[in-house]
Amino acid sequence: MIDAEAFAREWVAAFNAHDLNRILSHYAEDVRLISPIYLEFAGGVSDELTGLPALKHYFRTAFERYPDLRFSMLEVAEGSRGPCIRYHTNLGDRVALEAFELNACRKAARVLCHYVVSG
Repeated sequence: MIDAEAFAREWVAAFNAHDLNRILSHYAEDVRLISPIYLEFAGGVSDELTGLPALKHYFRTAFERYPDLRFSMLEVAEGSRGPCIRYHTNLGDRVALEAFELNACRKAARVLCHYVVSG
């Protein structure tokens, strides 16, 4: 079991620093990320990306499009396979939740992204 709070704080800090190498240090080489936001980036082709190079390209593109992107951690839930981080993003004033499934090396092997629907 990892320290979910420490993982979440470091993950948010890495994103807020826009430090790609620091961000990617949280992910496994064969990571699978599933996100409705990625679906927008992929032009509706897929909501899933696989592998560290694809993840790096996705995050780099996001930082280029949104140079002021910031996250504010709201809370962390601890699961048997990894943390779930609930955070606010200034991009569209959204609240997001990301559930991380970690491998034996404590790297994110699978990430499921969700966004709170307003209304």
